[in-house]
Amino acid sequence: MRPLHLADIETATRALALIPEDRRAAVMRDMIAKADLADRYRLAHGRPHPHFGTGALMSCALRQAVAPRPAALGPDELQVLVLVAGELHRHFADQFQ
Repeated sequence: MRPLHLADIETATRALALIPEDRRAAVMRDMIAKADLADRYRLAHGRPHPHFGTGALMSCALRQAVAPRPAALGPDELQVLVLVAGELHRHFADQFQ
């Protein structure tokens, strides 16, 4: 996966907001795996992956429906944000062990 930015986290959170709660963690892990694969593809071929984008998490998240940006964060949005941050933390912690 390409270096992570706050916009990646926001976009992934907005994409997951449209997913049923019981599937969000699995979909997030899938987006991370696809972003990793897309980045490796980009490095090897010099162009974005045809299905998963450029290797940025945002690029992968934008390949699906994304909720509009909320005017303010409520409990539901924060719950999804915590899930996104947790899955990203787990992913990056596993890489550096």
